[in-house]
Amino acid sequence: MGNRFTYSRWDGTQKGFDVDADSLFEQINDDLIYHGDVNAALRRLMNQGFRDRNGDQVKGLQEMLKKLREQRKEKLDRFDLGGIYNEIAEELNDIVDEERLGIEQALRDANNSDDPRRRDNAEAAAMDRNFRLDTLPDDLAGKVRELQSYDFASKDAQQRFDNLMDRLREQLMKQTFENVSESMRNMTPEDMQRMKEMMAALNEMIEKRNRGEDPGFEEFMEKYGDFFPDNPQSLDELLENLAQQMAAAQQVFNSMTPEQRDQLRQLSEQLLGDMDLANEMQQLSQNMQAMFPQMGWEQGRDFNGSEPANFEQAMDAMKEISDLDAMEQMMRQASTPSQLDEVDLDRVRDLLGDDAAASLERLAQLTKTLKEQGLIEQRDGRLELTPKGMRRIGADALRDLFAKLQKDKAGQHQMERNGSGHDRNFETKQYEYGDPFRIDLQRTIMNALRRETGTPVRLQQDDFEIERTEHLTQTSTVLLLDLSMSMELNDRLLPAKKVAIALQSLITSQFPRDYLGIIGFSYTAYPLKPDELIAAKCDYYQGTNMHHALTMARKLLARETGTKQIIMVTDGEPTAHVMDNAGIYFNWPPVPATLEATMKEVLRCTKEGITINTFMIDADHGLIRFVEQLTRVNRGRAFFTDSANLGDYVLVDFLEGRRQTSSRRRAS
Repeated sequence: MGNRFTYSRWDGTQKGFDVDADSLFEQINDDLIYHGDVNAALRRLMNQGFRDRNGDQVKGLQEMLKKLREQRKEKLDRFDLGGIYNEIAEELNDIVDEERLGIEQALRDANNSDDPRRRDNAEAAAMDRNFRLDTLPDDLAGKVRELQSYDFASKDAQQRFDNLMDRLREQLMKQTFENVSESMRNMTPEDMQRMKEMMAALNEMIEKRNRGEDPGFEEFMEKYGDFFPDNPQSLDELLENLAQQMAAAQQVFNSMTPEQRDQLRQLSEQLLGDMDLANEMQQLSQNMQAMFPQMGWEQGRDFNGSEPANFEQAMDAMKEISDLDAMEQMMRQASTPSQLDEVDLDRVRDLLGDDAAASLERLAQLTKTLKEQGLIEQRDGRLELTPKGMRRIGADALRDLFAKLQKDKAGQHQMERNGSGHDRNFETKQYEYGDPFRIDLQRTIMNALRRETGTPVRLQQDDFEIERTEHLTQTSTVLLLDLSMSMELNDRLLPAKKVAIALQSLITSQFPRDYLGIIGFSYTAYPLKPDELIAAKCDYYQGTNMHHALTMARKLLARETGTKQIIMVTDGEPTAHVMDNAGIYFNWPPVPATLEATMKEVLRCTKEGITINTFMIDADHGLIRFVEQLTRVNRGRAFFTDSANLGDYVLVDFLEGRRQTSSRRRAS
């Protein structure tokens, strides 16, 4: 039974065909041709983003990193840590004012009574309380210390002060425990003792794990799980959450002024009080810093905004900034798209929005998509093009160059491959010994049936009929590719390499019997294999050694048959040649010796029937004069072009020249 398919109306939940290997490969084609590095091409695509097959923009890491920096700056420009205690100080002042009103009310009540002794005691108490309130220290910690031992006259003021102290304890404990449960509010001495026991058990678990023992996480959570309403499922999760919270608190502490830090220390000592608890908290902090050194414990932030922040707001801002930093670091360290799988998409969505999360998810699939289509593969720890990927680059380069040809250009440029070096002419003949066995099955069977009807059909030697073929002329071509420094500095390397790749693709796919050699040249010349062409780079040496390149091309063509030609793509006249002692001589501007050595090699090529066609890219007058002399001697052709239409000239000339030689051979 065949495959069955069901169809439904698009409702937005289906996964669209927005990113595919074809559209991705098209967008890194030029990058691959220019640099020859799959890893670098994907990294640039990942950083810059791309458009999917529907034309929608997939954001790159550069845009996301810019937004992360803007988010961080927005946080730092909003808050002022100088007001971190303003809210507490203002509330304490209100409590003191309410207490003074309570003192006055108690004194009025006493004065309105008939008890002289009560009036005297009230006056003495009012004087003593007012004196203590008048002499309260200016600093917050000192004021809290004095009020903790103060005998309030106002029950409402006393209640407000107690509530404030509970909130302060809660905020101080939130430096370690983000989600403070209800049991930690209005803490009694028994609650404080239980917290101390919990921290001691937590430190003991860490020590056991460090020794390789079972830390007893399940037993710990069963006893102290109410301190952790997030319900962590493992010790690692619990410790990482604690470390993130404590690191954020430490960064807030580091961002304070020395005076503010001193105030916080004193407040902690007064409100938490128990030295054993303080020791356990210090031990826990040391354990966290040793286990998670990457969390920026020593960092501080330069808050320069105008909005006063209380400690809780500062903590929230610091945690968000830390998340932004961690995400930025992970994005910067990602050298391949697959490493983006480690980024928490939910957190990206919270910080940067749905579009950024969707783009990051697509970026993470770049490598996988191209691997699944067989275009790239992992080899020795690096991504490399597969043979299929190499063929695809050649086919794309060929397509792009043909697409630029003029619409009124005569001739059909899309050709179908039909055998190795032979074209069908749709005629047949009886098979003779030595003929290529390209059997025409229909005519062969018909011959047998004419001789004898019935089944099975019995074939004899005289029944075999084969297709007639028309032999095409073999062409041997060597492409000389200028890889001197000026080609890259003037943005001419990409189109020149694209032409070489397109020619190689054209010959291997359409003219398989033809020969194509590729030689790169700058200070010296050297052969390039087809699979080395994409990775070819300009040489950072001065010199354009046409003499060496022509010599090497002539020797390569000496081993080949058929029509022989050299196609030379260059942007400069010869400035180097091989001397008699095999050394290289270079000089700019060109000296007569270099020009003479190069022209002698042109003469040798001409005598051996090799045509030299030269394509000058943005040539200066010196190159034009030299090439004019070359074409007079060799009777080849010369084209002055630029990087925009170089491919049109080279491929049109190759195909038209090939048709002409083929026609001459058939006529003969």
